Amino acid sequence: MAFLLQEGWLNMQTELAPQFAGTPDGVMAQSILNKCVHCGFCTATCPTYQILGDELDGPRGRIYLIKQIAEGRPATEKTREHLDRCLTCRNCESTCPSGVDYGHLVDIGRKWAEEQTSPRPIVERLLRKALAFGLTNKILFENGMRLGRIVRPLLPKVIQQKMPRGKQPGLRPPSNLHHTKMLMLEGCVQPGMLPNINNATARVMSQLGVDVLVAAKAGCCGALKYHLNEQEAGLADMRRNIDAWWPYVTGEAPECNGHKVQALIMNASGCGVTVKEYGHILRDDPHYAEKAKVISDLCKDLIEILPSHTQSLKQLIGDKSKKGVVYHPPCTLQHGQKIKGQLETMLGQLGIAINTCQDSHLCCGSAGTYSILQAGLSKQLKEQKLNHLQKAVSQHQADRIVSANIGCITHLQNENTTVEHWIELIDSLIEQNEGYVLHKS
Repeated sequence: MAFLLQEGWLNMQTELAPQFAGTPDGVMAQSILNKCVHCGFCTATCPTYQILGDELDGPRGRIYLIKQIAEGRPATEKTREHLDRCLTCRNCESTCPSGVDYGHLVDIGRKWAEEQTSPRPIVERLLRKALAFGLTNKILFENGMRLGRIVRPLLPKVIQQKMPRGKQPGLRPPSNLHHTKMLMLEGCVQPGMLPNINNATARVMSQLGVDVLVAAKAGCCGALKYHLNEQEAGLADMRRNIDAWWPYVTGEAPECNGHKVQALIMNASGCGVTVKEYGHILRDDPHYAEKAKVISDLCKDLIEILPSHTQSLKQLIGDKSKKGVVYHPPCTLQHGQKIKGQLETMLGQLGIAINTCQDSHLCCGSAGTYSILQAGLSKQLKEQKLNHLQKAVSQHQADRIVSANIGCITHLQNENTTVEHWIELIDSLIEQNEGYVLHKS
């Protein structure tokens, strides 16, 4: 620590190098860096620091590395490696007393490090390109999933776990039954990997008097490419989505029947945290800044919508006794969107005992493509999380684990306990209460 103190570690005032002075990224990075007081609270809750014990693999160390780049010291491949190891779970933001916007800062730091360092090894570059443009291609991904499921028994177990069987998706209700309209982002991997999540969302919302609409031209939210330093491609995805959604925002889309959508539903918290930041990410775009802010304001995670329908849900699921569940809150929900406690409260009001596990604030290791690009660290975090979850399942005699993000749900699949989206639980309870027969297993 002595050398860090000599470098002015306690004084986070940053003098930007000439190449960054006056640039949008430079100005933002300087503003964020100047908030850091180097207290170290963030380090105590950083998953990678807990595993590796390296100051530079915690938020405080990474902030210092980005500060060095901002002040003109060239990034090295070691710098890039430390930034790569960050999960972007943003747990550090939840524990920071100074309000340091670490998530946006690390995006800038990664971009600078990528620009200043030598090209990655060819195999790594090809893998990152395949992830950025393969996973986000809905048609390619869905066909790949179909083929993978056919040959699933022949594949290594680690690959099999990336292809969860999930529930049969059942039927989706018509989208012209109600006056109230809401949009939903289906996502790029969710329809092919666990399609029942989207269909269950549409069924439940329809029972609550809401038509769920989908814009055919909308696709990946842009997060995956953006966080893999394919930032221009990620921005293109965001602009495409805004264009696809705008007729629904104005009520001009034929499916709206003249009614503006009241919300943009997100049932994958990883997508939700990104769409809620469209207004920030596109703030300097003269053509999209205003529309992006409107979209971000419309964006609501599913758990922000359903609590207002608690009484209706009670009637729909009935008063029969219900088995308890263990809840894994995704980082993108509790730290990214700052949504904590709503699901626990609502399920409790519905008569469903819900519990969390030890260290529920820590990341499970999924983190988008992290489980592939940082497989070793991801595996350690997964094993740690599953161990805590299974203990909670046993302690509370729960029959399943629920979460709110496709990445976590897929990552935590195991042979002992079912892992599913919490909306699938609500959907199945309504069906069991003979609320509908749309879901044919």
